[in-house]
Amino acid sequence: MTMLLANQLPAGRTVRRRPTWRRRALLTAAGLTATSLTLLPITAEAHVRVISDGANSGGYSALTFRVPNESPTAGTVKLTVELPTDHPFLSVSTKPVPGWTATTKKSKLPEPVDSHGTTLTEAISSVTWTADKGNQIKPGEYQEFSISVGPLPEPGTVLLPAVQTYSDGEIVSWDQPTPASGEEPEHPAPQLEVVAADGADHHGGAAGSPTDAAAEANPQQAGESQGANNDGLTRTLGGLGLMMGLVAFVVAALAWRRSGRGPSA
Repeated sequence: MTMLLANQLPAGRTVRRRPTWRRRALLTAAGLTATSLTLLPITAEAHVRVISDGANSGGYSALTFRVPNESPTAGTVKLTVELPTDHPFLSVSTKPVPGWTATTKKSKLPEPVDSHGTTLTEAISSVTWTADKGNQIKPGEYQEFSISVGPLPEPGTVLLPAVQTYSDGEIVSWDQPTPASGEEPEHPAPQLEVVAADGADHHGGAAGSPTDAAAEANPQQAGESQGANNDGLTRTLGGLGLMMGLVAFVVAALAWRRSGRGPSA
């Protein structure tokens, strides 16, 4: 019967029907590939974050702001970080960055603040890094900017809002607090977690000094906490995306081979 039907077909015409499972396999592979390609840009996305070499109450700390360029077409040409005025820092110093100029702004405080025995009526309220002519953070790149500050306030969370300016005029404000639930907002503000100093170290090694903090302004130290954790998560998710893409490729290759179009053994 099968041969009879075949003989009734017009000359030169053949019929090939792909089994349903093969079609499903190809569709699944295509879906996995699309998912993995979509996942990679998302996991590669990052935000402006602060990294501390150790934030002990009453001590000094080197804070490094890691700034990724998230625009695919424009470069970052300026970054401004706002410092707290309810518990201002007595000491603020910047670390030189080649190709960038750092400036600080001193403002009058809303009301006098007692900071470790010193009454402050004004303090440095922001630090701005501006790219020199011809310099910028290019698409796909990031830069790090460091300051030494202290003494640090009582244990708790200190928000350090940042404003990122691009070469095309776009301005992105990283100023949204992260809620207690831990769900990250669209533009989270960099935040510093200040912890209690350990015993006698409150007045010793843990507290440190402005000189010690400035000398240790290196984001690659073991003190990387928040930034390291987020970078680790990004790498993990990126690896999963690549794995999904590989699985999709293998499934598609097998389906293609079994369909009769691929090379036979």
